[in-house]
Amino acid sequence: MKKKILVVEDEPAVASLITFLLARAGYEVENAFNGTRGLELGTTQKFNLILLDVDLPGINGFDICRELKQRWICHCTPIVFLSGNALEKRRTKALELGAADFIPKPFIVEDFMERIALHISSAETSGTATSPGQLV
Repeated sequence: MKKKILVVEDEPAVASLITFLLARAGYEVENAFNGTRGLELGTTQKFNLILLDVDLPGINGFDICRELKQRWICHCTPIVFLSGNALEKRRTKALELGAADFIPKPFIVEDFMERIALHISSAETSGTATSPGQLV
């Protein structure tokens, strides 16, 4: 079964690039282009990983992460932040909220893909993530 990733990114070019890279690597990708839709998808569907921009229309990424970590369906799902504003305080805040990683934009493609695979693999081996549709 394909691993399912939610990409919450409001920049169309960045979202297209990420979707292309992940799909090419064999992942199933669902996109949300604003915070409200990202929160809706994240709380109603099961994902193996959530990629989350910080600055989004509607609800910002930090608030989405905080809410997702409180929900049973996704509290163990790895959340990886992407941000064009890579200030250390943003990275620290993301990790304090329970994010697995913080990747600054622009990113190196090989590094980005390795980190995504690592977080999915780590969640599976630690028993904290399930396949979409699998009961916990």
